[in-house]
This record gives sequence, C-alpha cells and structure tokens, in this order.
Amino acid sequence: MQHVGKLICSNLGARMDSEPKRWRILADALYDLGTGLEVLSPLCPQLFLEMAGLGNFAKGIAVVAARATRLPIYSSFAKEGNLSDLFAKGEAISTLFNVVGLGAGIQLASTVCSSMQGKMIVGPLLSVIHVYSVIEEMRAAPVNTLNPQRTAMIVADFVKTGRISSPTDLRYREDLLFPGRLIEDAGNVKVGRDPHKVVKPSKFHELKELFAEEKFILCLGSRWTDMVLEQNASGEDALRGWLVAAYAASMAKSFHDPSLTVLQDAYDKMNDVFTPLLSELQAKGWHTDRFLDGTGTRFAW
Repeated sequence: MQHVGKLICSNLGARMDSEPKRWRILADALYDLGTGLEVLSPLCPQLFLEMAGLGNFAKGIAVVAARATRLPIYSSFAKEGNLSDLFAKGEAISTLFNVVGLGAGIQLASTVCSSMQGKMIVGPLLSVIHVYSVIEEMRAAPVNTLNPQRTAMIVADFVKTGRISSPTDLRYREDLLFPGRLIEDAGNVKVGRDPHKVVKPSKFHELKELFAEEKFILCLGSRWTDMVLEQNASGEDALRGWLVAAYAASMAKSFHDPSLTVLQDAYDKMNDVFTPLLSELQAKGWHTDRFLDGTGTRFAW
C-alpha cells in the first residue's frame, strides 16, 4: 500500500513544483494521519489490515511529497549555487533531530504513552504541534519561482501601488491552503483552461491577431479573465499577460468599451512599463525564465 501511494503521488509532481509549500504541509499532515491509523489499529483487530494498509498508503504519499518539495524550497536559499551544501546541512539537521525525537519517543512510550489512553492524548497533541510548526516554517520560506498566485500578487502590488515585491515580501501573504483564489487587483486571471471552453473559434482568431507577437491570449469574462499560454511560454510571457489583464480589468470599470478595445489599450500600457518592471523583478531575485502553473497545461496554435 505504501508503494501504491508513492506511485500515485508521483503523478502530481507538476503541482508540487507550483505549490511546494502547500504540498509539504499536506505531506506532514498525511504522515501524521498514517501514523495515527497505525497506532489505533490494535483497537480494531478485525480491521487491522485495512487500517494499517490505509495508514501506510497515506505515509507513502507523504514520503514522496516531502522529498519532492524539498528541492524547490532549498533552491530559494541557494544564493551562490550551493544546493548540494544545503542538502548536506539539511540532512545533518534532520538526522540530529530524528535522534533527539527518538530519545524523547522512548521516554514517552515508557511513561505517559505506555497505555492506549496516553497515546490517544499525547499523539494528537504532538501532531498538532508538528503541523503548526511546519506551517510556520513554510510561511517563513521565500520561494522565488513564478506560479499563478505569486505572479498575481506581484502584478496586483505593481498596479495598485507601483511597488515591486520581492520573494521575501510575499512569503507571509501567500495562501498556503487555497492558492487558487482569484485576486481582483491582478485582473482575476485563471490559467490553463481549455481554449475551446474559453473562447469561440471566431473570437479566438481576433484575439490571436491582437496578441500576434505574444505567447498568450486573453479572454475577458464577467467573473474572471482566462489566459491561455502557448507551449513554450515563460514566466516573462505570463507576467506580460497578467499585466494586460490587470490593466484591462481596471479600464473596464471606468470605460464601458468593447473588450477588444480595452485589451488593446491595456496591451499598449503594458508594453510601456514591462521592461523596467522585468529588470527590477530579476534584481530582486525572481526567476522569470519559467512559469509553474501546476497542471502543465499548455497549447500550440
């Protein structure tokens, strides 16, 4: 069952690249859940195999997710390309605290947790402390790759205040549990939907002509703006599209123009500000050469 969990989790790698913090929190929560099922399995001897198997299934997913998310998080700290050194130090710290935890666990198992009642009290308490600590750890870690949430926050700050945020500025503002929320100041952009569900073929050609030199197209909707990225689109392309969407959403509130006119004006405004914006983003440590949308959904036209 643990191997099955690992194989299933391996198909979610693109989502882990996009949201490593969220998946790291989920990994630790699942590991605690799996451990809890193993601890409780003696209480249900007739369901021992099912509970133990389900617990190991959860732990298998957790192990892969924890290992897979370690690299993108460590990469944000590798300011001088010293990723191997960071891994080595991380393993040393992990080993040290595993030994300390093992000693503490032996003490608890021989005293407070010697009975099932003690396990059922101390286990959930330690699990809550563990997950809370991981959440605080992930909130404090700055990640410098562009994903939908971080791109939207950068664009919203720039459009609203003219300020360009660094990875450190955004770390405590990220929504780690529900990263897919729309940000109004950034144009309420959704990425990765099927073009056939986004826009009609006749309008698709009009939008493609408007963004002829770009690797994205935008379709303004009543509740959100859909952005379709070309297969080779980078973080810079996603930023350009997001800026156009943010400017178009702002203009649409003030002027009730046809959508193509609004998009054209927003596109021209984006071109005026994009070069200095990009330079400043790169100076602040953002990696703009790639865009991690989590689903890997790209299109060719």
